[in-house]
Amino acid sequence: MNILLWHVHGSWTTSFVHGKHRYLIPVTPDRGPYGLGRARTYPWPDTAVEITPEQLRSTDVDLVILQRPEEIDLTTQWTGRTPGRVLPAIYVEHNTPKDGNVPNSRHPLADRDDLLIAHVTHFNELFWDTGATRTTVVEHGIVPPRVEWTGELDRLAVVTNEPVRRWRVTGTDLMPRFARVAPLDVFGMGVAGLPDALARAPGGGPGLAVTGHDDVPQDRMHAEVARRRAYLHLCRWTSLGLSLIEAMAMGMPVVALATTEAVDAVPADAGVLSTRVDTLVEATRWLMTDRDAASRLGARARDVAKERFGLDRFLADWDRLIEEETCASR
Repeated sequence: MNILLWHVHGSWTTSFVHGKHRYLIPVTPDRGPYGLGRARTYPWPDTAVEITPEQLRSTDVDLVILQRPEEIDLTTQWTGRTPGRVLPAIYVEHNTPKDGNVPNSRHPLADRDDLLIAHVTHFNELFWDTGATRTTVVEHGIVPPRVEWTGELDRLAVVTNEPVRRWRVTGTDLMPRFARVAPLDVFGMGVAGLPDALARAPGGGPGLAVTGHDDVPQDRMHAEVARRRAYLHLCRWTSLGLSLIEAMAMGMPVVALATTEAVDAVPADAGVLSTRVDTLVEATRWLMTDRDAASRLGARARDVAKERFGLDRFLADWDRLIEEETCASR
């Protein structure tokens, strides 16, 4: 099938475009948020092709994957077909509610009879009020990282985007407590200014062992993350980060806040989860001194990631859903 989708979430899209279809990725001259084109720091197969808005008018599209409400009107404008009415459509909800009205958060596409919302976690489905709109859950799947955990560096790895702007959401304010136990290496987009921001923040100060690694290509990032002793996940309010699953798949032990979907994704024998930050700080101290324990937790994490978040299962789930939605529209 020809599937139209925008490049919004690099990691999720990387998994999705590894399927058996042809994926049409809009590109505009400015490569802005609605025309980013193919990924530059993730390896995508040749079946993910760039397409301009002008080309879409004369291209057969079998299904559109929507990820932002405004893409509904954009699809109509660019293809001449209305998603959910004339063109089969599935809306992927990547995020937890951020309207400040939890647990009464109304989804922007609530009470529609023309769309299906596919949540990426059961937590998301639970916390969004979608009214009469049909919903389902397709859990994450990942392209297996090419490296395995070695943990030879007594350092912690964090992967997060824009930790300065998002601050409490990403648990950035908690980082100084862990940096006093072991140096933190923070990978992601918008992390270059993190050390300076932490130095000025309450509880921070100069001399914190925090290093930012900004927008590193995925394969190189995986190789570096795998050398760190443990993976630190401090997000207070987020969907399940694919970087957490990737760390587990590499065989890394996890230290994480017991919030949102992480509670269900990381079993007790694969890491340490708690809402008590002191407990997590002590767990970090323990893993820095007991490499055998880190190895045991990481081995279990690898098994869980392989069994639950494998790419084949993810793509098979999506193929079933795609077939159901496109057949129903015929």
